[in-house]
Amino acid sequence: MLTVLCVALISYLIGSIPTSIITGKVLRGIDIREHGSGNAGGTNVFRVLGWKPGVFVMVVDAFKGFAATFWISRLTFGVAPFEYETMQLIAGCAAIIGHIWTVFASFRGGKGVGTAAGMLLALYPFALLICAAVFAAMIFATHIVSISSMTAAITLPVVLSIFRYLMSRPVALSLYVFSFFAAGLIIFTHRSNIKRLLAGTENRFGQKK
Repeated sequence: MLTVLCVALISYLIGSIPTSIITGKVLRGIDIREHGSGNAGGTNVFRVLGWKPGVFVMVVDAFKGFAATFWISRLTFGVAPFEYETMQLIAGCAAIIGHIWTVFASFRGGKGVGTAAGMLLALYPFALLICAAVFAAMIFATHIVSISSMTAAITLPVVLSIFRYLMSRPVALSLYVFSFFAAGLIIFTHRSNIKRLLAGTENRFGQKK
């Protein structure tokens, strides 16, 4: 059990690396959370600092989730009391939690979408491809990142349900249960966006605040 806790802690610390905040400090000497939407995520970096820093932050945030899920989970060396797939979920979830509530920046991080995408890339790339397609379609239709992110998150348990129960494709029960948790968590982190959507004041993609 100690090994499991170590994996979770290391994954949390990796997820906690505040990529957007570091990028804002290095490039402009600012706290990205005090500009744009106030979120420490790739979309806000894109809005405030430009597309190149934005893409960089998004890629690194996704890599944090992938690294924790694909590599850090292996540190148990087969002595964990769980199956390997469960260890991957533990490591990936810890990275997502670290990204959202980063210990390096007063527990004020991003919304977890990019890190969750990296985690899903390690777990089930085909499901990620479908969610990414839904995200792209929603961006094209609405130009609103928050709607696109939440729709893609909701798509994950729907897709895995179809795979598992209608198409009889192999989907681990732990991953299936996680998909509902992930969708709920992404919606929770977007609660301020939901308020702005209801008020009609949510930013559109490419629009500077």
